[in-house]
Amino acid sequence: MNSFIIEGREIPVDKEGFLRNLADWSPEVAKALAAQENIELTDDHWDVIHLLQAFYKEFELSPAMRPLVKYVGQHLGAEKGNSIFLMQLFPPSPAKIGSKLAGLPKPTNCL
Repeated sequence: MNSFIIEGREIPVDKEGFLRNLADWSPEVAKALAAQENIELTDDHWDVIHLLQAFYKEFELSPAMRPLVKYVGQHLGAEKGNSIFLMQLFPPSPAKIGSKLAGLPKPTNCL
């Protein structure tokens, strides 16, 4: 089983780095997952991470790209609710990488 240590806790992850237990998520865990993806989290990243978590609470699933773009656009405006902006934040797959950093399961239609 894959895992890493954050704040003295062992955090189990699957073979793609997604948390096995959503309750293990914390901002420090997100930062560690982001470092593995060579991403330094900014306020824009945190805005989208929190929206991904809100989406998951509302719909009980991780969004695919199209619903993610629409949801971000509804909450953060058209300037941030587009695929180019999200791709710059979470390359190469905003729905997949964003969900991973938000502590959510992998979106079902992501390869």
